[in-house]
This record gives sequence, C-alpha cells and structure tokens, in this order.
Amino acid sequence: MTSILGISAFYHDSAAALIIDGKIVSAAQEERFSRKKHDARYPHNAVQFVLNHSSLKLSEVDYIVFFEKPFLKFERLLETYLAFAPKGFASFSMSMPIWLREKLFQKKFLFDKLKEHDKNFNDINKIHFSEHHYSHAASAFYPSSFKEAVILTLDGVGEWATTTVAVGKENQITMLKEIHFPHSIGLLYSAFTYYTGFKVNSGEYKVMGLAPYGQPKYKDLIIKELIDLKNDGSFRLNMKYFNYATGLTMTNDKFSKLFGQKARNPEKDLLTQFHMDIASSIQAVTEEIVLRLVTSISKETKIKNLCMAGGVALNCVANGKILKKNIFENIWFQPAAGDAGGSLGAALAFWYQELGNKRKVVSSGDEMKGSYLGPSFNANEIENTLKTLGAKYEKQNEENLINTIANELKNKKTIGWFQGRMEFGPRALGARSIIADPRSEKMQKELNLKVKFRESFRPFAPSVLREDVNDWFDLNSDSPYMLLVADVKKNIQISMSEKDQKLFGIDKLNVKRSSIPAVTHVDYSARIQTVHQETNPKYYKLLKKFKEITGCPLLVNTSFNVRGEPIVCSVEDSFKCFMGTNLDILVCENFILYKDKQNKNLLQDYKNKFEKD
Repeated sequence: MTSILGISAFYHDSAAALIIDGKIVSAAQEERFSRKKHDARYPHNAVQFVLNHSSLKLSEVDYIVFFEKPFLKFERLLETYLAFAPKGFASFSMSMPIWLREKLFQKKFLFDKLKEHDKNFNDINKIHFSEHHYSHAASAFYPSSFKEAVILTLDGVGEWATTTVAVGKENQITMLKEIHFPHSIGLLYSAFTYYTGFKVNSGEYKVMGLAPYGQPKYKDLIIKELIDLKNDGSFRLNMKYFNYATGLTMTNDKFSKLFGQKARNPEKDLLTQFHMDIASSIQAVTEEIVLRLVTSISKETKIKNLCMAGGVALNCVANGKILKKNIFENIWFQPAAGDAGGSLGAALAFWYQELGNKRKVVSSGDEMKGSYLGPSFNANEIENTLKTLGAKYEKQNEENLINTIANELKNKKTIGWFQGRMEFGPRALGARSIIADPRSEKMQKELNLKVKFRESFRPFAPSVLREDVNDWFDLNSDSPYMLLVADVKKNIQISMSEKDQKLFGIDKLNVKRSSIPAVTHVDYSARIQTVHQETNPKYYKLLKKFKEITGCPLLVNTSFNVRGEPIVCSVEDSFKCFMGTNLDILVCENFILYKDKQNKNLLQDYKNKFEKD
C-alpha cells in the first residue's frame, strides 16, 4: 500500500488530499475546519482529517507532496521587483520578511508543521515539491475518464506561469506552452473585481453574476487598450494600467481615467449600471480569450478531449460557451479547480509521473466520487452533538424523511440539508446545501436577503435529475459539479414585456422569467448541477420524490453558509447557521429540526458574525 499526502497552502484556499495506491480517498479545505474563509495557513486540520479518515499516522505516510516550488516563486518576486524598480518597494519590503522567515525555507517550515501531527515523523526526505500549474494539470487530467486530453490551466499566477497548455496521455503529462506573469487572465479578471468594489480572490464570481445585468459596452476598449490579444488566444497585458506587479492595489489612476470613474468603494458607493456594464464587458473579454485559446489548441493538437483547471475554470459561463461551440467532443472540469485542488493534483502527479505507475481509466464518470471527499458523521455522533447543543429534533427512517422534506419544500420551506461526506471544492453539491422550491417567484430575493445575508442580484443554481436535464435546459451532458451554465428551455421561458425590457440593472430582478424563476438568471441562464444516483443516492431520492409530488425534478441548491462564512462542515456549524438565519428546517442525516420548535434562547445574531467577502 502506497499513501501520498498532497498539500496546498500559503496563498489562499489551503487544503490537504490523500491518495492510496493511486485512488483518491479524501480531500478537504482548511477553511471548513478553521471557519476562516479562504484560509491560507498551513492546513493542520485538513491534514489531520485525511490522516484520521484512513486511520494513518503521519509517520506511516510514504510521500508528502507540496503543490508548488517556493524557490521559483521567490525568483519571480525578485525578478519582478528588479524589472519594475524602484516602483514597488512598498509591496516588496512587506513580502520579504515573510519569505525570509517562512516561505523560502519551506521544506524545513513544512517539516516542523508536519511534526505537530506525529512526533515520530522524522524523515524530511519524504517531502517533495510539484510545480503549481503541473499540480493543476494533474488534478484535471488524472481523475478524468480520458486516455488522452488537452489540459488547459488558467489562473492568476503560479510560480511564473499564468496560462498553460499540456497534453495528458495514459499516465504522462507533457507541458506544451505557457504564458508568464505579469500577463494573466486571472489577474485581469481580478483587476476588474477590485475595480467594481469586490474582494480579489473571492469576489470574482460576483462579477460573473453581475454581468448579465449590464451590456458589454467596454469590451472593445479593453481589447484595444488593456490587452494585446492574438487570434490564437495568446495575449499580453498593457502593464501601464495595472498596479499588481509592484503595488498594493490591482489597478492605478490611468485605469480609472480610461473608464471615467474611480474604483468603487464597497463601503460608500452603490452598484450602478456602470459597474454592471463593466462586469459584462470583462466577462465578454474573458469568454473571447478562452474561446480563442481552446479553438486554437483543438486545431493544433487534433485531440478530442479537453480538461480544465485553475481558478478561471470556475467561470462556468465561459465553460458553457465552450461546450455550446462543440470545439471538443468531451470536456471535464476539476471541481476543486482553484488552489485547493492543487493538493490533489500534486499527489496524483507524484504517483503517476514520479513513481511511473500505470493508469487505469474509468469507463464512465470520473474518479472524484462526486467530489464528496470530506468528513461525514454517523447517527450517534449527530445525536450526541444535537443533545449537547440543546436542540429539539425528531429521528425518522429514510423513506419518511424524504417524503416529509419533499412536502415541506413544496410548501415553500427553506431547508438546511446536511448529508454524507462534505464536498471538496467551492460548490455545495447536495451534501452541505440550502435547498428550496425553484418555482417560487420570491425565493431568490428571500434566500439572498433573509438567509444568506448577501447582495440581492446573486443568482441561485438548480440541482436537477440527470435524466431530466434536457427537458428543462439547453444541455444534454453531465454537469455534476455545477461548472456549466446553459439556458432555460424556451418552452418554460416567459418573454419579457416591452415595459420590462426597458428596466435597468437590478430592477430586472423582479421580473418572472420562467416557470422556475428562483433559478433563472436575468439572461435566462442557469448554473446547472446534474444529480446522479451513483454518487449521491439520498439527494437523488429527494429530487425524485419532489418530482413525483410537483412534476418538477429540480431544486434550488445554494451553499449552506451565510455571506463571508465558509460552507458548514460539522453538525455544530450547521446548527449555528440554522439558528442564526431564517431557515425553516434543518436536516442532519435522518434527524429533522424545525425552527419553531427550538429554544428561542439559542437563536443567534448571525448577520454580522463573518467578515463580508
């Protein structure tokens, strides 16, 4: 038995993953345990979880692989500073002490941290290093069902690379070409995230959600001034508009002058139509770049399969466009496409590339087990925790529970759904989810404002039975990880009246667009999760029962948390979130808790508990 522990840390979204004999056994992000969103620290809790899950001591693990090479990153920092000097001294002098104290001597730093798990761990030579984009590429290719695929990795920046194209064949991955820092789609998108007043490295998906409220008025200006974009999708950014290579902000005054407004201050400035048009424009530019890239690599390699990873692969709108254009026959996205997934990729890369193991390809689906790779809790653990918390609960058998909850959903109740193993990656996929009836016109606004405490424009995703997806959406392929956007079928759309069409921005939110308004975005699109009996049988049964009662095989599915909070991990997390929001019901495995039966003294003020993301 060969065990490999993969670790990603020290930038954002630290995580740990464990593979045994090449099989993915467990993986989780540190933020879920520490309750600190995008936690970048050494993932002590996540490492401990993956060890405990397999009853392993750290000293029994064969190899430990870190997801990137710190020396290469340090080289980039020094070379970038020298290239732009004397500009950038402030950011350079801020980052240097941390590098000299921790990051540069990372092997020793990791070794000391790892010893905290097991005093008998004494072999520093078990620690190895992968490359950042290599880890991403490995996480995208090895769990897929393809013997051969092109692998596209797009993110902010690794050590030097920001965009890489590789080919995976059997057990080997070969890098073909790369674009280097400071030229980066991820950082370009982050610059606009910053400019529209959202948090870099966490608010990018808000820009994507805001885009359909605007028009891409500035697309041509961005392509003319900010980016030199070639026909094959390769690009260079015009660095005179950006500050991220040397400064403490993403954009500078020239950038603001170009668009005619200063960067939005989220504390003072409201979102206006201008910000919606800016969001629409950068989304359109991103789609243009990605489509040019995938078209050119398809022509160049003649390979029929595409795998994607890196933070930009979470842009499910762009992903939907790639699928629609039929550039590749098959596409697979790593659900933990961001840095967290690097922990898994580092371990897999070592197993195949360094140890030279043969790869057996699965005939259908993938090796990710639905991405349900985190902790789960048995009935005794749940009951003991609920008793300790002073909760009032009922226990039911599975059949009664499914029946009860399907009917409560039909009656427009909002439900915290806590089942099985926690998801790995940024999306809740029916294990740590808040679920509701998609047919309700008020549900989107209600969930955003009363349960999630977040901006009202944010869209919600549907979970739908895989066999029914094509009856409701312009999609007829698997989308188990909620990484594809497609339009709601024409026959269930409701056309906008002339009066409605004249509405601006957020006013469009209140117009009913389809027979499933809670999951239909303003442009008639939806971010779809297909639910499969093989990977999540209980959630599948619930959808089946809801369909039986209502004729509708889908539910609203959003992550079980409030704005700024990581997705719930434990029974205690879920109870706290339940008692701090306007959720009606909490279901933990086969235990049902009703809000109106709980002790009122246990209600919490949850709205300001977490820092806004």
